[in-house]
Amino acid sequence: MNPNTDNKDSLATPNHTPQLQAFRDIVESRRSVRRFTDTPIPDDVLADCLRLAMLAPNSSNLQPWEFYVIDDADNRKRAVKNCMNQNAAKTSARLIAVVARTDVWHDHAKQILREYPDTPVPKKVKDYYTKVVAMDFFRGPANVISAAKWGATQVVRRVKGPIKSPYYTFEDTKNWATNNTALAAENLMLALRAHGFDSCPMGGFDEPAMKRLLKLSDEHHIVMMVGAGERADNGVYNTQFRFEQNQFVHYV
Repeated sequence: MNPNTDNKDSLATPNHTPQLQAFRDIVESRRSVRRFTDTPIPDDVLADCLRLAMLAPNSSNLQPWEFYVIDDADNRKRAVKNCMNQNAAKTSARLIAVVARTDVWHDHAKQILREYPDTPVPKKVKDYYTKVVAMDFFRGPANVISAAKWGATQVVRRVKGPIKSPYYTFEDTKNWATNNTALAAENLMLALRAHGFDSCPMGGFDEPAMKRLLKLSDEHHIVMMVGAGERADNGVYNTQFRFEQNQFVHYV
């Protein structure tokens, strides 16, 4: 089905949930798989999974993510070593670095206006990407703009009440980028499961060494490494369990 074509028979509503059981099956069967078979992931399957990853929700549609598929034999050998030689990396059919970027918001804001699907671009959209986004992220020399934004925000809160906090510091922007990129990573892992493959998100890796391997800058942040492939019979190490839901869900 063309994703841009409305199909009322397949569109979920509160009273019609044709994909619910399939979604449950995908989520409930997804496991962090540590060993994979030798079955390759076809390029077209991986391309579809990455396309679905990039449909993840993200702030202002600024899409601060990149995916590095490490296929070169020498690079892969070094990447596996940087992943502490974990089986999930060593046996994976594809090894992917999921990267957040803190330096693309300005270029992506301009790209959105160039590629905006509705023409002419509405004034409120132009104003948002040329003014609001810039005010959010711009810090100025020696963070002088950040200090001014912080002061102005405190005044507005006292006078008018709640206001969205702009991003004052580099760490704020890094958190913003990594949070959005993690959403895309989850889409990627669920898409792989839907295609019959599995994955393992890895936080145990040498990020400085991996960044050198991938020739990344200080504005690139590797959120996780993802090993992907067909689940081996001994690929799942432990029985899945979670704490009780009522421990985490609070109605206030």
